Amino acid sequence: MGKVLVLDGMWNKSLAAVRSFGRKGFDVTTGEKTLLATAMFSRYCNKRFVYPSPVLFPVGFLKDLEEELKRDSYDVVFPMEFSTQVLLTDPVNRQKLEQYTRIPFASADLTKKCNDKAFIMRHAMERGIDIPVTYFVNDTNHIAEIAQKLECPALIKPRISSGSRGIVYVKNKDELTSLYGQVHKQYPFPIIQEYIPGDEVYGVGLLFNFKSEVRASFVYKRLRSYPVRGGPSTLRESVQRDDIGEIAISLMKSLEWTGIAHAEFKIDPRDGKPKLLEVNPRFWGSLQLAIESGVDFPLLLFKMAMDGDIEPVVDYAVGVKCRWLIPGDLLHFIKNPERLRLKPNFFDFAIKDDIISLKDPLPILGRILSVLTFFYDKEMKDLLNR
Repeated sequence: MGKVLVLDGMWNKSLAAVRSFGRKGFDVTTGEKTLLATAMFSRYCNKRFVYPSPVLFPVGFLKDLEEELKRDSYDVVFPMEFSTQVLLTDPVNRQKLEQYTRIPFASADLTKKCNDKAFIMRHAMERGIDIPVTYFVNDTNHIAEIAQKLECPALIKPRISSGSRGIVYVKNKDELTSLYGQVHKQYPFPIIQEYIPGDEVYGVGLLFNFKSEVRASFVYKRLRSYPVRGGPSTLRESVQRDDIGEIAISLMKSLEWTGIAHAEFKIDPRDGKPKLLEVNPRFWGSLQLAIESGVDFPLLLFKMAMDGDIEPVVDYAVGVKCRWLIPGDLLHFIKNPERLRLKPNFFDFAIKDDIISLKDPLPILGRILSVLTFFYDKEMKDLLNR
């Protein structure tokens, strides 16, 4: 069928890609900076490639990657994390690496812009896309002035982060200055946004061809997350919300986007409108749900890289649920005071899972063992402390 290299094998989305390709007969190599990586334990991982951290040692990583590409002939390389993706799509690096393989992802420059919440919120607002009331800060002396206008509760959000890392909840105006200063020290000039009440959150997965034409769109609803108040989803369900999908498509098309992207929206119960929360210019954590529902984004991206374009995928199964039980949904259950009244029931083990699979059981062992990396790996320690 083909030969692929899936990088960043620590994460659920990487396991989803490895399984997707492996089940279709692909020759799959999984890469990560440690052997204690979830996707490396999959039966569908034919070869393991350990490399220096792309974040801490980018030069060493690129050197080892180029040697691996020379040694083995890969049709397509899949960087699954933002930091790895922008490293590979840097113009100089891309030119060198694409002598040996294909890297069908957007440019590093555009990817970095879309990962910046201040940039993407301004861009969306200029195009009439609804967003939460947002304050853009370029001088901390203006915080007191913003506090006078701010309606609380509100959120301070790092311009560049993933999940709920660095996001701080502001209960009243009096604490805005001190809280902003704390976040600013670690994440310079975060944005300030109104808090949208309710818990109706949707994600949109997208694939665009090299002419910025949409080739796949998938919408899901978040049912549970961890942290409970807001963070990465731990349980989601595929839904049909063409209105939300079209907003995401128009936004990314206006950026002349190519490849994979993900956008997140929250329904504002005060006016019933979906408000843009963020854009992830990369593969997203709940990728397995899309595959289970019939939109195999990794395979579609592979075909697009090989053939230049693909036919649009417009249909998928609605009502499919998939969760991240260990540790995500388990932590939600422990921390949620309504744990015994959760819907769907926490103890419904018929729900599909990101990691747990009777046909491919070892990745859950890999996930448990990966916890060990938090004790000795500086990068993982930093991730834990954010």
